[in-house]
Amino acid sequence: MNFEMTPLSLAGACQDKSDALIVLVPEGFLPGKDAISLLISHALEAKDFELKAGKMLSAYRLPGIQASRIWLVGCAQGTPAQVKTAISAVMPAIKSAQSKKMVVVFAAAPQAQAVQAALFTVAEASYVYTTTLSKPAGRKLTHLKLGVPALSEATQQSFDQAAALAMGIEVAKEWANRPANHATPTMLGDAAKMIAKGAKFTCEVLGLKEVAKLGMGSFMSVAKGSREPLRFIVMQYHGAAKTQAPVVLVGKGITFDTGGISIKPAAEMDEMKFDMSGAASVLGVFKSLSLLKPAINVVGLIPACENMPDGLAVKPGDVVTSMSGQTIEILNTDAEGRLVLCDALTYAERFKPKAVIDIATLTGACVVALGSVRSGLFATDDGLAQALLQAGEKAMDLCWRMPLDEDYAEGLKSNFADVANVGGRAGGAVTAAKFLQRFAKAFSWAHLDIAGTAWKGGAAKGATGRPVGLLMHYLLSHETTNAPKTKTSARRTQTGIA
Repeated sequence: MNFEMTPLSLAGACQDKSDALIVLVPEGFLPGKDAISLLISHALEAKDFELKAGKMLSAYRLPGIQASRIWLVGCAQGTPAQVKTAISAVMPAIKSAQSKKMVVVFAAAPQAQAVQAALFTVAEASYVYTTTLSKPAGRKLTHLKLGVPALSEATQQSFDQAAALAMGIEVAKEWANRPANHATPTMLGDAAKMIAKGAKFTCEVLGLKEVAKLGMGSFMSVAKGSREPLRFIVMQYHGAAKTQAPVVLVGKGITFDTGGISIKPAAEMDEMKFDMSGAASVLGVFKSLSLLKPAINVVGLIPACENMPDGLAVKPGDVVTSMSGQTIEILNTDAEGRLVLCDALTYAERFKPKAVIDIATLTGACVVALGSVRSGLFATDDGLAQALLQAGEKAMDLCWRMPLDEDYAEGLKSNFADVANVGGRAGGAVTAAKFLQRFAKAFSWAHLDIAGTAWKGGAAKGATGRPVGLLMHYLLSHETTNAPKTKTSARRTQTGIA
């Protein structure tokens, strides 16, 4: 989608020949003498319209207004959450009208974060997956113009960030939504190479031979049952001096999860194509980095493979040796995510990172605990945890900190290895995090369990693109303030899916 922001008064909006014109009207709005202002004034006086967030009034082909259709939408005090509510209310009508060009004009100067909320909400509602459809239905919204009474540096920066983040989120959605035969580990590696192009990027994709040389026995054990070869993807973005320690993101890349020998029930197993949503979020972050080019260093690690029940597949009771040298008794082959992540966490040590964050659709227990509203956050560092919580609030991509008490590790004890890969049913999200913590002692570490937030089921089945927004807000908070800024092309640009 093309994104654009421009200074636009209500009088100017009257002359815009868009398919759909949305006017966000806050409380305290002062009308002018233009046709839109008069429409608002008369509608309020007649009580046909109110300024509560999400309340709407629509009109078609009005004299003095060039847009085919116009919607007045109340946004209360104009907070980011209220703007999101307002845009969400009108988007079904926009989609129903099959509009291609949409203009959202703020009737009064918006908060910088409200601009982001408007862009994100339109991008979220207008996203359509088409990759494996022979005849995509209907027209797709291709252009969004945001109009504000006057541009400020803060508003422009907020818009530029939002446009880049929206494109990253769409990349994450695209790869998570693809069926497993259209998103193999090899294909993920190719996508990473496409995204990580340019002077500030490097990308290396390791195969079985290289992974075996590294001693990643835990990762390799998960891939044994699949004919699709594993890939270990190493992406690097160098936006700051080499002396600045990077943040390392580790994304779980199980491109399909049958459960292995501990096979899952057939019902809804198709949704296990989403088990690489952590990997997809890393691809999305690097897409956003390629547009914004912030002054930070970031590493992305993606251990990618399938978990299949072949005759060579790892069995319950098998003991494998991880890259760290620790041995693991695999009591349940459906707890495979932690087995690929633990070797990636050990690999992360070589970058001497400022922090390491792993992102994984790890446990059904986290879905039970937090549902689909907040991702589970586990962290060994209070400062890191607080920074991620704040980033989630800013991005409206929420998480909730969970405990890491040492008592939870009791269930992971094994008579036959250093650690078992599962504990009992109680506290399953925490025991999974405790397993990973064993491999993350050399650095400040956080774990995001996105099993409940990475995708939606039912009629709305599809990836959400979370937590790209949270991660990008966190990364941008580390940007070197005295580094020269690189202008983004997101001001007027088009989403590209690699």
